[in-house]
Amino acid sequence: RQALTDTAAWLEALVTQTLALMNAGATLEEVLGAVKTPAHLAERRYLQAVYDEPDYVVRNLWRLYGGWYDGVPSHLKPAPEAELGREILTLAGSMNGLIARARALAAEGRLALAAHLIDWAVAAEPEHREAHAARAQIYERRADDARALMTRGIFSAAARESADKARDPLSPQGRGPG
Repeated sequence: RQALTDTAAWLEALVTQTLALMNAGATLEEVLGAVKTPAHLAERRYLQAVYDEPDYVVRNLWRLYGGWYDGVPSHLKPAPEAELGREILTLAGSMNGLIARARALAAEGRLALAAHLIDWAVAAEPEHREAHAARAQIYERRADDARALMTRGIFSAAARESADKARDPLSPQGRGPG
């Protein structure tokens, strides 16, 4: 009874906070930064992020009540990821510079930002092995840090995908069957 009551209270708190912020005109990013799980429920073993995370609930509430638009005008009709990646690459000056910056951010523990940069690098040059090697390392760390199964699974899949692409296609590890 307590687990179900606590779960309902936890969800109701997320709904109430999300709707209040949305009705006040907050953007999705502002809502994600402001909504907190109730302190008295935060340590309940059965309310820990096992499969997904509170942010995912908030994002789904946003979509349910506000639609897909997140309040950032450039996201309304975004540039293709590859085009964005090439522009970021131009700003960085070189692929080596972009990769180095992503690795530096990761070394500082700023993994979310490092992931953006390395994803743009891979989008700009999808076959760049060094970019994939860095992407594999960054997403391995993100997976290691993830508490929830869904988050860990997505980050681990990204790491494996890039690890495969980073291998030299002529090496034994990079060859496919046969």
